[in-house]
Amino acid sequence: MNRRPFDPRLLRRVPAARRDLAVLAALGGLTALLVVAQATALATVLAAAVHGRLATGALAGFVAAVGGRALVTWGQGTVAARAAATVKATLRADLLAAVGRHGPGWVAGQRAGQLATLTGRGLDALDAYFTGYLPQLVLSVTVPAAVLARLVFADWSSALIIVLTLPLIPVFGALLGWQAQAATERQWRRLSMLGGHFLDMVAGLPTLRAFGRARAQTGVVRRMADGHRVATMGTLRIAFLSALVLELVATLSVALVAVPVGIRLLDGGITLATALLVLLLTPEAYLPLRAAGSRFHASMEGLTALDEALTVSAVPAGGAPVATGRVRTPSGDGEIVLSGVTVAYERTTALRDVTLTIRPGERIAVVGPSGAGKSTLLGLLLGFVTPTAGRITVAGVDLADVDPDDWRRQIAWVPQRAHLFAATLADNIRLGAPDTPDADLARAVTDAALDEVVTALPDGLGTLLGERGHGLSSGQRQRVALARAFLRAAPLVLLDEPTARLDTASETTVLDATRRLVAGRTALLVAHRPALLADADRVLHVDAGRVTELTPTAEAGR
Repeated sequence: MNRRPFDPRLLRRVPAARRDLAVLAALGGLTALLVVAQATALATVLAAAVHGRLATGALAGFVAAVGGRALVTWGQGTVAARAAATVKATLRADLLAAVGRHGPGWVAGQRAGQLATLTGRGLDALDAYFTGYLPQLVLSVTVPAAVLARLVFADWSSALIIVLTLPLIPVFGALLGWQAQAATERQWRRLSMLGGHFLDMVAGLPTLRAFGRARAQTGVVRRMADGHRVATMGTLRIAFLSALVLELVATLSVALVAVPVGIRLLDGGITLATALLVLLLTPEAYLPLRAAGSRFHASMEGLTALDEALTVSAVPAGGAPVATGRVRTPSGDGEIVLSGVTVAYERTTALRDVTLTIRPGERIAVVGPSGAGKSTLLGLLLGFVTPTAGRITVAGVDLADVDPDDWRRQIAWVPQRAHLFAATLADNIRLGAPDTPDADLARAVTDAALDEVVTALPDGLGTLLGERGHGLSSGQRQRVALARAFLRAAPLVLLDEPTARLDTASETTVLDATRRLVAGRTALLVAHRPALLADADRVLHVDAGRVTELTPTAEAGR
């Protein structure tokens, strides 16, 4: 876990924020100069007033310094808010890119709820870090340095006391900060678990209601929320204790300077103007450190989320360097060769030493029991799964060396459960080809046997669908997925049990559309039903991660 108040990775990962941070540092230096100017002018005005005079020049300087500080403070807030918005937008884009780079299996491993919590609430907590803590961190360097530089020439003994007592604040702050960091990590872990579990429960709510377990899961969420509340209150207790300790240390330090100055003033050992200057500047030296210490606790959740976001988004796919795209992407109609491919997870091995050649134009059916590794085989070709051992080549080019996005443009994919978004039907079909002309869209709708569905909808292709395609049946959603594949016009087609969970009529319609889709293309079809095997050139049987070949006629007759 990163314990530094500023993570250097931030500058490397978000170069757009460098300018804002540099401006923030410059404004911190300007603030320090204005603090010294304000105290000097006010001390002169007060000393003159004691002697019955009005120092108009010093009074004008004091007013100008106060106005300048107000303007600079506004500028610091504006720049800090802009830096926070830039960093949050960049990190959210990086997290989304990481999800696309790794694929759905990685998202499931990371838990979608935890990623959603990190991307939303977690990164939003960076506002307190950038607008509160970071400006004070800059001021805690510039202001004490400027104050000490001024006091060295005005009263070196007071400057010496400040030099000796000033480190006490960061020392006590660090001691309490270690405790606060551990408490914040516990709080963040509980929040991530709560977000993940809540998302899982909402997604499975119909199942929970059907089995009468909704109330029990509600109790689980309530207990997890209560645990997060307890962890949050523990963090706040440490924060309040820290504020009390830092305030006490700063007050005692100021007193150590003020008491000798008062005694020397009574003895005539120091002028009134100098004494006033010391008394005005001394609290300013401690104030930024006290404010940074108290605001550090408010920003710790954001710092924890920042560290996790930088770590998660930087994880390379499969533990290997991310492809740079410098290797030419092969065409999907080339020969595909799997050589000794093994896919092993923490608790199981999905595929074992698979050696397979898929020739251009072949239609290959993949059969086997559930959980045998069929979908993993498709995931390898899609780039969602990385081989633990072995390699996959297309037309002699290793897929590990090509840009996965360029390669996926060569593929038309029809999954078991087509995910439809809360958008129009036309936008859902155009998902992989957003600039497709209306004529091509209409042809894809016809090829996928989606005409009747479009006619029955109130606004046709412009009908707005609900989340996950709410309003369409399973067979209709599957035909939308086929229309996407037709529109893609890719040379390689991957179908993962396209007729699963369909009634007889819908299955017949989808089968006819599937035959039209795979005609003249290289196709790999995961199938449980014999109807999909009739047109296959080869049949592969997957069991316990082993792939063997069967004759199509023998398998179709089973």
